[in-house]
Amino acid sequence: MAKDKPQQDPEKGAQRPKPRLPRGLVDRGPADIAATDRLLAAIKESYALYGFEPVETPLIEYADALGKFLPDQDRPNEGVFAFEDDDGQWLSLRYDLTAPLARYVAENYERLPKPYRSYRVGWVFRNEKPGPGRFRQFMQFDADTVGTASAAADAEICMMAADTLERLGIPRGDYVIKVNNRKVLDGVMEAIGLAGEENAGRRLGVFRAFDKLDKFGWEGVELLLGKGRRDESGDFTTGVELDSRQIYDLKRFFEFSQRMSAAYFPEAFRWLRLASDDDIPEDLREERLNSAETMYTYIREGLNFLGSNEKLSAGVRELEEIHRLCAAAGYGEDRILIDPSVVRGLEYYTGPVFEAELTFTVTDDDGRPVRFGSVGGGGRYDGLVGRFRGEDVPATGFSVGVSRLQEALARRAAGTPQHGAGPVVVLVLDKDPAAMAGYQALVAGLRGAGIPAELYLGTSGMKAQMKYADRRDAPCVVIQGSDERAKGEVTIKDLVEGKALSEKITDNEAWREGRPAQVTVPAADLVATVRDIRARYGR
Repeated sequence: MAKDKPQQDPEKGAQRPKPRLPRGLVDRGPADIAATDRLLAAIKESYALYGFEPVETPLIEYADALGKFLPDQDRPNEGVFAFEDDDGQWLSLRYDLTAPLARYVAENYERLPKPYRSYRVGWVFRNEKPGPGRFRQFMQFDADTVGTASAAADAEICMMAADTLERLGIPRGDYVIKVNNRKVLDGVMEAIGLAGEENAGRRLGVFRAFDKLDKFGWEGVELLLGKGRRDESGDFTTGVELDSRQIYDLKRFFEFSQRMSAAYFPEAFRWLRLASDDDIPEDLREERLNSAETMYTYIREGLNFLGSNEKLSAGVRELEEIHRLCAAAGYGEDRILIDPSVVRGLEYYTGPVFEAELTFTVTDDDGRPVRFGSVGGGGRYDGLVGRFRGEDVPATGFSVGVSRLQEALARRAAGTPQHGAGPVVVLVLDKDPAAMAGYQALVAGLRGAGIPAELYLGTSGMKAQMKYADRRDAPCVVIQGSDERAKGEVTIKDLVEGKALSEKITDNEAWREGRPAQVTVPAADLVATVRDIRARYGR
């Protein structure tokens, strides 16, 4: 487009570059980076509490090591940014943190403890068409357990995901960790005649239609499963073209899935928790355990309409086991919910899959209330490490979408302004050598006490310096003119309180006489006074 072309330098007649950011990328300022740092610290604490240790892999991997697992391949290089090295080998920017972990584990398999528990954080890249909420570069924070097929590892990942969201200040009721099993979905596909490699494209179409259930409802999904769906704008999405019997069986499956999530699994949880009471007699405990088992039996029998299907049965058994383990630890459906409608896009999942969803309402760009939705997910991928070793290596993990989660936390905090996050600014009123030495001493004293501080290094006067400090989001400024210096004093102005008071005081004379939010103290009390001011704003 013309607006993106280099600009002509009128004096030199040469082309000069136009400062512009590529689509799908964002710049990040200090407030955004500080918020990310706080979020990452909380996630690290949660992962470390579960015994996971950090590991770091490069941003660039051999393209064949990453594999081709992205669900959308509507861009060149099948969704990744790739380039050819000088030795003819193709390299790619990583598109997630799981595929590089698989390479790392396979390469270091003999020396790593098994099971191997690790966490990783970093930027990942997708060569996809950018759009609202869809970026080409974004941050993920993963935790994975490699080397065990136990359902306890999957249950632990779910519990850790729930604990992590709560550590970030998201209360119960505002999130849910949804759990499904890829074997359940694959078993259903097999039952309706969509097994085999020749139906891979249609299965993907079904999964994509399932993923629109919350957005379109069953009526919209049914259209996508059939001939297709036309939206309000007139755009038409081609359907999977299933026949009426296949669509009917899928509808029955999802109707029964809703009963499983809303009734059978929650009721089983209730009976299991009642049976865990240490003070009840054994016959009552056995009765309660039998009641829980009845709920699981209802689930198995309720899927009989799909016929005898070992893959589906295996998936349901694994979901039951995860549910029992979570129930034993006290994680009910308000935190971890078995939901057979959950679909995860990446093709390497082989068993349980997880989705972390925020259930609170936010306002979208058009001012409409919407449920925020997914901020992370994961699952079991027993074949990913095995690509390098020629044998399956069981693994399970979870990935937090840091950028999206940060957006959610920011929207929750909207209307709750955060002030005073910047450094204390020492103003420069006199520029003779003795005065400058004094200002440097004030700054050094603050820094020595662990207080972020800076000396104003520009050439402007006091009014411009105050504006500068305000733009830096300084909690306060330190002022020392010749009079204060002669008395061994400093004046400290609380910018946050001063701004709030200025909105209430409309008379200029009253403002000058009152000098709100301003205090003069001995220079020896500078650190203590600044600490008190910063503490008011949680700094």
